[in-house]
Amino acid sequence: MLSSTAMSAESKGFTLTLVQEDGQACVELPRARVLLRGPGRDDAVVELGLDPVVVGSGIECDLVVDDPYVSRRHCQLVMTTRGVVVRDLGSRNGIWVQKIRVVEAVLPPGAGVSLGKLSLTVEAEGAVRVPLSAGEQFGEAVGKSMAMRALFARLQRAAETDEPVLMLGESGTGKELLARAIHQTSPRRGGPFVVFDCGAVAPSLVESELFGHEKGAFSGAQSARVGLLESANGGTLFLDELGELPLDLQPKLLRALESRQVKPVGGNRMRPLDLRVVAATHRDLKARVSSGEFREDLYYRLAVVEVRVPPLRERRDDIPVLVERLLAQRTPPCTLAELPPNTLEMLAGHTWPGNVRELRNTLARLILFRGGEGGSLPGLEGDAKSVTAAPVPLRMPFHEAREVVLEDFERRYAAEHLRAHEGNVSAAARAMGVSRQFLHKLISEHGLKGQSSVR
Repeated sequence: MLSSTAMSAESKGFTLTLVQEDGQACVELPRARVLLRGPGRDDAVVELGLDPVVVGSGIECDLVVDDPYVSRRHCQLVMTTRGVVVRDLGSRNGIWVQKIRVVEAVLPPGAGVSLGKLSLTVEAEGAVRVPLSAGEQFGEAVGKSMAMRALFARLQRAAETDEPVLMLGESGTGKELLARAIHQTSPRRGGPFVVFDCGAVAPSLVESELFGHEKGAFSGAQSARVGLLESANGGTLFLDELGELPLDLQPKLLRALESRQVKPVGGNRMRPLDLRVVAATHRDLKARVSSGEFREDLYYRLAVVEVRVPPLRERRDDIPVLVERLLAQRTPPCTLAELPPNTLEMLAGHTWPGNVRELRNTLARLILFRGGEGGSLPGLEGDAKSVTAAPVPLRMPFHEAREVVLEDFERRYAAEHLRAHEGNVSAAARAMGVSRQFLHKLISEHGLKGQSSVR
């Protein structure tokens, strides 16, 4: 049981406290808000909790700033045990604290952050308590950071209901793992867990995959097929990469979920549905709703419980426990002692654009190269130009070796095409023979964003 313990943020003007409330572990944090002020404009305000606040001119930001001196993603503010930390996100004009340009700083009480002619300040009044999970695990997902324990607690409560859950987060953060945990701890655990990746199927086939079809419904439909919606009856349907769902199919999905009935393609009879939907996306769905790329009514239907899965760079405290778990899951199991010296320190210094998926594949390469022939940390160069082809990993089980080789191939293949087409995603995708959505997925998974432009 956790006792009430004041964390070190108190000396910085903001206190995070672990407390017990009716037997439930909670973190008590300031009821903080970020204020943006500038000449000739009204103040803009956004709340700051355990989730970071991103400030910039892009519509996907939490605090959108229409100013020529502010970059699309300019800076981030996050509540930590050290206090409120402000980080530059690679902005063009930088962030300034007390007339000093900084990359990262803990804000002293009352201090402002300058963005051009604008000023950001953080104010706190009162406190709010956020429940935490009692343990450091939810299903197969692990994490001891406050952000993950708060996420686990919220998903555990949501799992007890039948409400839809929408998880937002970067590729590789473990959203499917969390979706499985929701299913396994829900009253529907005895039913099927059905996965559909909206971005991995050609748009022309999505309707048939989801809703099924009757024999002769279209050319090539030689027999009837049950759709994934109907296959998930009694269980959970996980819609991965929901943001890639074709716009013309969104009303049909909404009608099926609202009416709890589905009609296969080419059919004339409605069939009953009894399922729970969990969805996930790395897209900013609110921004896509604003731009007309995603239906607002479907968004609100699926976002009854909406959570953000933090990227690995925001929860570096979880790296040791993740490493232990990933090594233990290998065949045969491994331990940290089998890796090169100072591995954890080096892993903690990486930005992990591919998140937990990248960490898992990096550990696989470390095991492969542990004899020293491949360097201390192969795959952490951060520059695809320096990544060379790995030898065939004969010392691994087949399925693990195949995954390592494919991951290495995907990263180098996409990087070469992006470089050949000067970062033009559309041109690179055409040359590769894949969709722009699929190439964007590779870019996100393999940390190639610096080599691409949105065209």
